[in-house]
Amino acid sequence: MHLSTSVRSFLLVAFLIVVTDQITKALIISNLHLHEVRPVLHGFFNIVYTTNTGAAFGFMAGAGRWRNIFFQAVSILALGGLLYLYRSSSDRGYLLFWGCSLVFGGASGNLLDRIHYRFVTDFLDFYIGPYHWPAFNVADSAITIGGILLAWHFFRVSAKPQR
Repeated sequence: MHLSTSVRSFLLVAFLIVVTDQITKALIISNLHLHEVRPVLHGFFNIVYTTNTGAAFGFMAGAGRWRNIFFQAVSILALGGLLYLYRSSSDRGYLLFWGCSLVFGGASGNLLDRIHYRFVTDFLDFYIGPYHWPAFNVADSAITIGGILLAWHFFRVSAKPQR
């Protein structure tokens, strides 16, 4: 199978996201105890070691034994869809490139966790006073930023006048 330079670049960025995600998670697992909190910026940011068996914000965390298989299947389908979207697009601008690359890399990183551990390791804890955003990781950050870029891409595409 011949991959264009653009697709190879897409996969390289995704790979770098996966590597960064997996290294940071390995550092957390090897240096903190589960549920340990290390303050970084008092009143704003901690490094924590927590796990998530569900999706974003713990969605479906208590859904039973099929939950992990479901999330793995959805992740694999999403990865295939992203690769198809990118390869088949005639408008491979920077928004589509970065959006697809970041989401692909992030989804791959979390998928590796689900396959290896049956949960995802989270460690970034932002908060103000008693109000904490749910802990997340590098993969989640890449998925969020990539999703915003993809939404921006599709908004721009739909806003273009049709000829």
